[in-house]
Amino acid sequence: MHKIQKQILKLSTDKNLGELSLREIGKLIGEDNSPQKIKHHLLQLEKNGLIKINRLDKEIEKTKPGTSYNSKLVSVPIFGSANCGPAMIYAENNIEGYLTISGKLLTRKKDIFAIKASGYSMNKANVNGASIEDGDYVIVDSKCRSIRNGDYVLSVINEVANIKRYFADKENKRIILLSESSASLPPIIIHQNEMDDYIVNGKIIQVIKRPKTTFSKLKNLIYRREV
Repeated sequence: MHKIQKQILKLSTDKNLGELSLREIGKLIGEDNSPQKIKHHLLQLEKNGLIKINRLDKEIEKTKPGTSYNSKLVSVPIFGSANCGPAMIYAENNIEGYLTISGKLLTRKKDIFAIKASGYSMNKANVNGASIEDGDYVIVDSKCRSIRNGDYVLSVINEVANIKRYFADKENKRIILLSESSASLPPIIIHQNEMDDYIVNGKIIQVIKRPKTTFSKLKNLIYRREV
């Protein structure tokens, strides 16, 4: 997230930004020379679901995680990406946006967040009948810390996020994180003396599949229908 957007979000906690001009908002965050820059970042925050702008009543408010837009839809905060292969993408506890999904897909609606999967090493996984492919979103139950063998988990290894299938090998005092892929990939082994650098951030309870039709193809399809 851009640093200006972070500053605007922080400011929105204490002030109703809708009552301020773009120049006034910029001045409060040290960016008073470019009102159009402030407007751009406000629109980006709105686009990503991080703020709600009521233009009629001149109100701008920060969106709360888990907000239900109606009885059927739930807003789930997105906390960046996690690698499905070797642990490479750093975990960041910053909300990048919100994923709005049907509440029927969730067994619980509190203490959950979404992570975008990166890589193909879990494309043979089976989470409620769904694999985990590059670009999919996984829904993580952050309060589920009693993980069982065979569960799919979001792990953090040396502050790096990773999606794998979990097995505790108590006999050999180690944790095995398995890939489930069409390719032959080695597991990640966490030995007992490395446990201080490893945590389970939650259990993966659902997968929201990436649309197969790209935006450009969809736009062309709409254009052909209109013609």
